[in-house]
Amino acid sequence: MNPFEDAVCAMYAHILNVQGRTLYDIILYSLKGNPDGFNGVLLECDSTVQDSIMQLLKVYKIRRKVNFSLCPSLSLWALLPQNKAAVVGQSKPDVTAADKVLVLEQDPRTELVGWRMISSCQNNPHEIISACREGNTEEYHRHRYEIGLPEGVKDLPPGEALPLESNLVYMQGISFSKGCYIGQELTARTHHTGVIRKRLMPVTMSAPAETLDQGAALETEGGKPAGKHRAGMDSLGLSLVRLAHAKEPLKLKSSDGMTVTLQATVPDWWPKNSKDQ
Repeated sequence: MNPFEDAVCAMYAHILNVQGRTLYDIILYSLKGNPDGFNGVLLECDSTVQDSIMQLLKVYKIRRKVNFSLCPSLSLWALLPQNKAAVVGQSKPDVTAADKVLVLEQDPRTELVGWRMISSCQNNPHEIISACREGNTEEYHRHRYEIGLPEGVKDLPPGEALPLESNLVYMQGISFSKGCYIGQELTARTHHTGVIRKRLMPVTMSAPAETLDQGAALETEGGKPAGKHRAGMDSLGLSLVRLAHAKEPLKLKSSDGMTVTLQATVPDWWPKNSKDQ
């Protein structure tokens, strides 16, 4: 079964283990009908685990005539919105050299991330989209943490993160009418009958994220358990927060033993009628 609908060319998803926990988060791009002759699916993932994902995919190949290969000749670019206030309904970037673009799709997770562009690593992005300013990777990750968007194994530790606590539904990364998939039982049961008591939320911190340990315990001012810290940069980060304490000031211990205060916020791109906000 083709996971892509007729009008969908980019799709976000999590690869789960049999316990229903996230192994890797990925974005899939359909290359069907590409004018350059490419045919198939491109898989975007955290580059630090690309070999592990390749091995995992080959386990499920069985006797299918499917080939897997890395694409070192391609470059991925995130086209961030210049003005967050004008993001909704943002039109497609003005491309001046369409023949150099393999993929140009709106980020399937949320409009606040902008667009994803894939081209040959030999191409200069300024030759493709002239009205842009080339930034760096740190700017991209800072933007992610500012809007509360998880990505990669630091934010979603393999075998630890649960997809629904990681806001997979809010990022259009799951269908509850299609199956079957590994880890479906726990995920579907939690969605239909369970209660999500914790969510991955953006936090602002009183100390640089680099001084905090991944998995450090969060507490309320009264000492009650409130979740775990995940990752971040500068004063921005993501933490798995108990929703019952999400509006309270929180604290944790830094790697040097200092007390750090945190404040969680609800991202703008979450649905406004969510029952667990």
